Amino acid sequence: MEIQEGDSEIIPFSFENKAKKIKQEPCYLTYTNERTHEIIRENLSRSPMYSGEIEGTGPRYCPSIEDKVVRFSDKPRHQIFIEPMGIDTEEMYVQGMSSSLPEDVQIAMYRTIAGMENVEFTRPAYAIEYDAINPTQLKLSLELKSIEGMFFAGQINGTSGYEEAAAQGIMAGINASLKLEGKEPVILHRSDAYIGVLIDDIVTKGTNEPYRMMTSRAEYRLLLRQDNADLRLTPIGHEVGLISEKRYKKFLKKRENIKKEIERIKNTNIKPTNEINKILETKGTSTINNGIKMSEILKRTEITYQDLETIDKERPKLTKAEQEQVEIQIKYEGYINLQETAIEKFKKLENKVIPADFEYKALKGISLEAIQKLDKFKPVSVGQASRISGISPADISVLLIYLEQFKKTKK
Repeated sequence: MEIQEGDSEIIPFSFENKAKKIKQEPCYLTYTNERTHEIIRENLSRSPMYSGEIEGTGPRYCPSIEDKVVRFSDKPRHQIFIEPMGIDTEEMYVQGMSSSLPEDVQIAMYRTIAGMENVEFTRPAYAIEYDAINPTQLKLSLELKSIEGMFFAGQINGTSGYEEAAAQGIMAGINASLKLEGKEPVILHRSDAYIGVLIDDIVTKGTNEPYRMMTSRAEYRLLLRQDNADLRLTPIGHEVGLISEKRYKKFLKKRENIKKEIERIKNTNIKPTNEINKILETKGTSTINNGIKMSEILKRTEITYQDLETIDKERPKLTKAEQEQVEIQIKYEGYINLQETAIEKFKKLENKVIPADFEYKALKGISLEAIQKLDKFKPVSVGQASRISGISPADISVLLIYLEQFKKTKK
């Protein structure tokens, strides 16, 4: 087995916590082989997934080991991760070997793998089959369109995965609470968070297989980063009462520190001294002959915020997280600005609300398919309508014209 060491720098899940030094247990990497595959193929008839006992569609992005062996028969081996279940246990979780085969077959195939020749089971792998609703029946708040006050979250909405379920759970919980208070729901848009992408995808498009949230599904992933999650979402959390005043004041201070430091760096001139040119040479980037803004130097790929500390006498004391934000926002400013421009265009369509009593069947000049889909899904905005499968840009143009006429008749 190959040792896979833990992170050298532990980053806490919450922005409120500081990194702790805790004992790190390594993971291990190993592989299946032809003998493993042979045992699996010999016993496929005993797998509920292949015998027809289980009829549901399996998750595309985490197939069973039986699926891997059958679907990718040209592969001589498949990667297996061995993960410790905790510091105080000898139990290991085997990642990449999900299976519905009987326990005796699982033991036999495991013992063909390097490093697992003497493995003992505490719990075998097993398959589950669950029912799901059609999530297009839901509003973006995760409230059922047909039954007021009923919210759905998790696998029942056709998703797969812990994070996906937790993300829906917190949003359904927030909106159920706001519903009881007679307040408007919190809707995270695709430009706000991956949660917004997930919910918009399943509610607008539906799914015929277990849905997983992949970063590639998001159009604005340059802005939906882990490092700026608090900058994006803390104000929303505070507005609905989920963030304490103490935490919010701390957040506002952080945001202000970042803003001031970015402005300072953009307005700071650097002269072509021997000291700065020595730093630039050491870092493998070209020296300067004329004065230049510090922000322009920081935009160079070879230069970090820390590299300029010795020549930056006016530098304020910032936390590591604040320094990281300053560097990212300056270094990738051009790309970030382009994405923010795209988001502004996106929001224009999102802000064009479609009244609940709008009659799609009265539309002329668009296909019958588009009319039927719009009437079925009843999108809340033009933006959501544009993401329904089968709705073309031409359909949206016609819809916009009719919406303007509809508003005039209502005045």
